[in-house]
Amino acid sequence: MTRTLRDLRPVRVVGVGLHPYQKPGDTPYTALGVHAVRAALADAGLAWVDIESAYTGTATTAMGMSRLMYRHLGATGIPMAQVENASASGSTAFRQACIDVAAGLVDIAIAVGVDKPLKIAMPQGPAGVRDLSGSRVAPFTHFALLANRYIYEYGATPEQLALVAVKNSRNGALNPHAQRQRARTLEEVLAPPLISGPLTRLQCCPVGEGAAAAIVASDDAIRRLRLDAARAVRVLSSASRSQTVYRGENFDAALTRETTKMALDDAGITPGDLDVVELHDAFTIEELLYIEAMGLAPAGQAAADLAEGQFDIGGRVAVSTSGGLLSMGHPIGPTGVGQICEITAQLRGEAGPRQHPGARTGLAHMVGVGAVCVVHVLSTSA
Repeated sequence: MTRTLRDLRPVRVVGVGLHPYQKPGDTPYTALGVHAVRAALADAGLAWVDIESAYTGTATTAMGMSRLMYRHLGATGIPMAQVENASASGSTAFRQACIDVAAGLVDIAIAVGVDKPLKIAMPQGPAGVRDLSGSRVAPFTHFALLANRYIYEYGATPEQLALVAVKNSRNGALNPHAQRQRARTLEEVLAPPLISGPLTRLQCCPVGEGAAAAIVASDDAIRRLRLDAARAVRVLSSASRSQTVYRGENFDAALTRETTKMALDDAGITPGDLDVVELHDAFTIEELLYIEAMGLAPAGQAAADLAEGQFDIGGRVAVSTSGGLLSMGHPIGPTGVGQICEITAQLRGEAGPRQHPGARTGLAHMVGVGAVCVVHVLSTSA
């Protein structure tokens, strides 16, 4: 019989930390990661010796990188592993840390996402799979085609798609950890250069570097170490799926729909119970497609709801309060853990000027090259 995270002992986020996302530079990945870990330890009121297992989400940096990074914190002999799952690497690392604690294998675990865009390689070549498109269908072209399809099927406009970037840039301008910290007007977002189809440069996320860390703990550890239980956020569910065969439907959206439903069902809530959502908005069209796939809007309605402000901070459900991948940035490995940091801050009421009023339940969502999807539901109510 299969079990969900909620069937096991409670898991709570007790500490989060970030190194600001930034353009690629000379900062060693070890410095990026250690900065985030120390921030998370300080946030939780823990020492490195309290951590009992560590997972590092990374996709573009190097083999065997965890030990070289964690040795700056102390050689404590804990189990550690790298987790690679494309854009969902950090989300998967967080899931593994949660499973360790929920299963009773450890009382305190850490998930760290860290990356520098040194080498990004796709698996088709080593797999011997011939590229029939001749590498002409880049990710931005794939999503530009989906944007054109959405415009054609639902009568949306390029301006409505661009409003996703306007909203997220407004949120990112309030986030000191964001790579893009400038609010943009609709005219600025629509301005050239066009990257592909209706997508302009500001409708595509920046890929930089950075780090994020999240510490999860059992209730036993919270009591034993006298951590601040009032700031601990429950991880209600963790769902992960890979794609199957979808006939005539965008696989990213279909996979998101399946995985989100699983996560919400496991958490015992509905889409209407969500207050804040962090999702994989690498391109503006993705936010609209995933909002609808999650059940936050009917098919074809997300663009209109966005224009009405329903997904703003203070709206019906706040989407991408961090600025999302479009403004917070997408350093690959850290992205999913960074979403957990943002949701945790929102549910604690500690998000400052980007705080969504009354936030009690949040969802974090990442897809990885269309093949995998990971969704977490966090809440203060359990």
